[in-house]
Amino acid sequence: MNPEARELLIEVDRILTVVESLRARCDRFRQENLPILGRTDISANFAAQLLDNTYTALETLFLRVSQHFENSLDASHWHTDLLDKMKIHVQGVRERVLSEKGHALLLELLKFRHFRRYYFDVELDWEKLDYLLGVYDRALPLVIADIEQFKDFLRRLEAD
Repeated sequence: MNPEARELLIEVDRILTVVESLRARCDRFRQENLPILGRTDISANFAAQLLDNTYTALETLFLRVSQHFENSLDASHWHTDLLDKMKIHVQGVRERVLSEKGHALLLELLKFRHFRRYYFDVELDWEKLDYLLGVYDRALPLVIADIEQFKDFLRRLEAD
């Protein structure tokens, strides 16, 4: 039995629960609140925060995986480096966490999060948010399926 793999599996499950909760909150917002509030700057900020929080939760999961398998990250652009490493299968070390498609979609959300965190006073554009929410809708099922496959790898490690 591998207790470190078990700990990582528990952490991955915990973070996936957070991601699922954020997805449910985003769905409720879009179905119930947005029709009432309309496409205002307040509703745009709420949507943007949900996108940001979801990506941050996933990035935390990726960071835990990276730390567990002792991946080195380039300090100058570690967020992108971390995401890139998640699509790599390291023979004899670990399976990939993300498919190419899941990676590409999450890269769009990472770019948005970066933009949002460094350009505070920019008004959010609903056209761009609609695009990003579409990316989010396509990304989450793929990424969750990718992570579920990675969890199978962790279960095999745990059993060793």
